[in-house]
Amino acid sequence: MVLLIAFNVIARYFFSYGLVALQELEWHLMAVGALFGICYALNRREEVRVDVLYARFPPRVQRAIDILGSLLLGLIALKIAWLSIGFVTRSYALGEGSADPGGLPARYVLKAAIPAAFVLLAVQAFARVVHDTATLAARRTDPTGH
Repeated sequence: MVLLIAFNVIARYFFSYGLVALQELEWHLMAVGALFGICYALNRREEVRVDVLYARFPPRVQRAIDILGSLLLGLIALKIAWLSIGFVTRSYALGEGSADPGGLPARYVLKAAIPAAFVLLAVQAFARVVHDTATLAARRTDPTGH
């Protein structure tokens, strides 16, 4: 994506040359990267949190909050994936492409990333529910409390 942007900038400003399709490809790549990056960030536990109260709770309460939050996230992600399927199928049925002359065709390919990414997000959220539940159960049976 960096090379694509660099090429577009150099071509546009130094050679007065530009393609709408390449400019659209920039935001298509950014959109797909962001959609699938959410799943990756959740997997690495690098999501943005508001820890004003959470940081003060004991570890068991934090884990319970994590379980509830991941469960709700998974359910909402599945709902969004389900709702976005109609969005993609309509785009495919219309053969939707760019509204701009010289733009990219087959916009439904980009839109298909939406349900795919949200299904993966739901899978990751449910995996965290399982992991956090197992961790919470293991700590309950550990006599040292660790």
